[in-house]
Amino acid sequence: MTQKVAVLGTGKIGEALLSGMIRAGWAPADLLITARRPERAEELHTRYGVTPVTNTEAAKTADTLILTVKPQDMGTLLDELAPHVPADRLVISGAAGVPTSFYEERLAAGTPVVRVMTNTPALVDEAMSVISAGSHATEAHLAHTEEIFGAVGKTLRVPESQQDACTALSGSGPAYFFYLVEAMTDAGILLGLPRDKAHDLIVQSAIGAAVMLRDSGEHPVKLRENVTSPAGTTINAIRELENHGVRAALIAALEAARDRSRELASGNNA
Repeated sequence: MTQKVAVLGTGKIGEALLSGMIRAGWAPADLLITARRPERAEELHTRYGVTPVTNTEAAKTADTLILTVKPQDMGTLLDELAPHVPADRLVISGAAGVPTSFYEERLAAGTPVVRVMTNTPALVDEAMSVISAGSHATEAHLAHTEEIFGAVGKTLRVPESQQDACTALSGSGPAYFFYLVEAMTDAGILLGLPRDKAHDLIVQSAIGAAVMLRDSGEHPVKLRENVTSPAGTTINAIRELENHGVRAALIAALEAARDRSRELASGNNA
């Protein structure tokens, strides 16, 4: 039986998910989308052949609803959907900080909800999507969610109690790496390199280091030690990083991101 999937509030991540699903073999005719602006919906229809619908139509006709609106807009969306979502619909949430209980309290009793935190590398099929089951989600619901998000990268199941930590690490994680590359590029310019050459050096070094971490099976400490010779350039640089408290700053930054995710869950959107 054909399964229809609707992406509601289709922004950049939603579009990345759609394009990844189509590349993975999903038929555009089985994919529905909603968007805040009609011209955005028409743009997605023209680009991918997917069908624009209203939120209410999506709730009535799709087998799986993927909600990708901002956390502060989720309550309003659920108020609109609730009268039209049968209890056998799978609802997948992509909103940071919003627990599955928030959906379960507003939808029909027994509605299966799965919470997913993905990240922007979904745009290049290298996402890390973290998946947690709500009270009524079964193994089949989780497997279906993995099939969808596996189209744009890797998936990982975790207990929902770990979602805020995962949001801090991987949901926001790409921004930390972009920030680091930005700082290192500025350092390269300070050291006398043109911006484009500094950028190319750092990006390829980052790609190479990531592949080594993924494929070697070695602990990052071991890989770092392999680059760090006695009295060499690397150990001098690392000493300065430690002197400036970079490790402590990273830990504090991730704690701040986790705490903000918890605030979003409690309804504090200020």
